[in-house]
Amino acid sequence: MLRAHTTTRRFTDQLWEQTEGLRRAIDDLEFLRRLGDGTLPLEAFRVYIEQDSLYLTGYAKALALLATKAPDPQTAAFWANSSATAATVESAMHEQLLTGGVLPPREGEPEHTPTCLAYVSYLIAAAATESYAVAAAAALPCFWIYAEVGRDLAARAAQVIAADPAHPYAQWVTTYGAEEFQQSAATARALVDAAAESANEHERAAMATAFTLATRYELLFWDTALHPRPWPAG
Repeated sequence: MLRAHTTTRRFTDQLWEQTEGLRRAIDDLEFLRRLGDGTLPLEAFRVYIEQDSLYLTGYAKALALLATKAPDPQTAAFWANSSATAATVESAMHEQLLTGGVLPPREGEPEHTPTCLAYVSYLIAAAATESYAVAAAAALPCFWIYAEVGRDLAARAAQVIAADPAHPYAQWVTTYGAEEFQQSAATARALVDAAAESANEHERAAMATAFTLATRYELLFWDTALHPRPWPAG
């Protein structure tokens, strides 16, 4: 179960609680279960990595925009550094997975699925048009849910990786389960809590809506790798 590790109630606890049903649905996804036990078809993992690469390009833009709205230099630096990491470090890992000869090749360039395009478009639009607090809440699920999924997958996939350290899924699982990524998620969460403290009731409600929308997209994004929803033909 995706879980929040807290001892005192924070604004983000409210966000976590209100999305419990969505997070349970993420927990139960066939894609994540089979990724954890190593039985996910390589084709489905390639589709996921391709879409995640496209997503990261858009997410980096959203975080860069968010940095320009940050209330102080330290906060701006975090979002800007996160944007750079998404655009370089994470993207490089994805490129290595796609070109390393382990995953099946594909012909032509991948295009955004409807879900991927909708998600990145929403995040960029939120960062460009909403307040800093609302945009930060929209960006948080990608940090927080990935961190929780990564930690759980690292535990579930331990035997698979121990038996085959070169398993195609090992690099992805160990990256998002690593302490550095966990700490980034904790910082992002703390910044959203700080933004909520300065927000009025109306803005906090908008933050809650943004977090829920992004969490819905997280669920759809994971699921469509194994159960694609293609564009209409034409």
